[in-house]
Parts: sequence; C-alpha cells; structure tokens
Amino acid sequence: MPDGKKKYPACFGILESVFPKGADGFRKTPEDCFECPHRTECLKTAVSGSNGLKIKEEFLERAYESGRIGFFERWYKKKSFQKKIQKKKKGADNESN
Repeated sequence: MPDGKKKYPACFGILESVFPKGADGFRKTPEDCFECPHRTECLKTAVSGSNGLKIKEEFLERAYESGRIGFFERWYKKKSFQKKIQKKKKGADNESN
C-alpha cells in the first residue's frame, strides 16, 4: 500500500487502469506504465486483495474452458476464492468502522 510520504500518480493501484483487459480478454499493462518508476509497486498493489482473487478467477475460467481442469476442481476453487473475497470485504468494512 502506498504510504503518505511518496507522491503517486492518480492511477496508482487501480486494477482497471494499470492492468486492464484487452479486446482479446487478456489483461495487459499499458505502454505508459512501463515508463513509470512506481510500476512494480503499483501492479503489486493492484493485484493484491480481492482484485488479485478476481484475476485468479479469470485464470480459473480460462483453464476450465481449455479443458485443463474439470468441473469439480473449478467449482471448489471458485468457492474458495469467493469465501476469501468475502472475508477480505468484511475485514475492510470492520477497519472502516
């Protein structure tokens, strides 16, 4: 997470800005990000937490569609991701109160 001492761009850690889905459905880092000195920290921040779990769900769906995993494995992992996302949301809600 960014600390209050450093100056970050407005797009810092925003998943859809720094790691958006392309027309082909795959996520790509925009060219502008390669020049940014904060790119590594920014991408780590963007994919941490529930956003990272959403990306893992996307990978899981592609693996299922390509036949690399079966229905039950997909179902089990998807349930696991959803529980982790809910747990993180509850934790964030408790911190804000």
